[in-house]
Amino acid sequence: MKAIVVTDQAAGTAGMKLAERPEPQAAINDVVVQVYASGFVGTELAWPSTWTDRLGRDRTPSIPGHELAGVVTTLGYGTTGLSVGQRVFGLTDWTRDGTLAEYAAVEARNLAPLPGDVDFAVGASLPISGLTAWQGLFEHGRLQAGQSVLAHGAAGAVGSMVTQLARLAGAHVIGTGRAADRQNALDFGAHEFVDLDNDALEDVGGVDLVFDVIGGDIGQRSAGQIRAGGTLVSIVGPSEARPVDGLAVDFVVESDRAQLSEVVQRVRDGRLRTNIGNIAPLDEAVSAFNPTERRPGKTIIRVRP
Repeated sequence: MKAIVVTDQAAGTAGMKLAERPEPQAAINDVVVQVYASGFVGTELAWPSTWTDRLGRDRTPSIPGHELAGVVTTLGYGTTGLSVGQRVFGLTDWTRDGTLAEYAAVEARNLAPLPGDVDFAVGASLPISGLTAWQGLFEHGRLQAGQSVLAHGAAGAVGSMVTQLARLAGAHVIGTGRAADRQNALDFGAHEFVDLDNDALEDVGGVDLVFDVIGGDIGQRSAGQIRAGGTLVSIVGPSEARPVDGLAVDFVVESDRAQLSEVVQRVRDGRLRTNIGNIAPLDEAVSAFNPTERRPGKTIIRVRP
């Protein structure tokens, strides 16, 4: 099968190449999925799991990508809950070969049914962004209606999901980003926008929840904007600053079939909109991940036409 592989961590996305790889086999409780569309997060090339297995052994050449939408072709021994020919989407295991390939072996529990009226490209754009936003807001942030949320990167793939889901939950949402992101953030549902290059973050005032996708100085300054009893939720590692009389949580997103189904249902009924910046075929994946100009939103690789 055709796949994008990486062998050199220092080379980054420029070190990706299209290669022939053996088709994967379904282990116990696995399915093999014919991949129609795949998502990719550039930071995963810095994750140890991209380069080594659970025992720390080198596993290159490895296939990156952990989001997919496609059709089940094979069931492993003991697999239940899915069937051959079924449309699915989901988030794959971090330490196994990923989804920038024509086929991928995935634990069945990591996949959810993809309704027939949802395009494969849309399905592949949802798992990391949708689950990260859902888990950060509702599991770790315990967001309630009437609370306020400071959503960093509100025009990005994750931030736009945070903005929409928080607003749907009845929260007041303050989005942040660059000046050029203002209108996109407002279009995704932010009530207010803070230009991090020109506006004073400290003027925001007390919020109940900060969802941090940036870290560093922005994460530290954000902690001071959280009112007593509030929460700083981070997906970029532990914050060096903690809110006064509040909670700081950093987490790694996990696959969850029920949550995937909740997210895709909101897409189907028009309450939630995915944030796709570019769609490219597998043969052009390397150039798509090394764009000459900044494009907000997630890049999706359409593996099968």
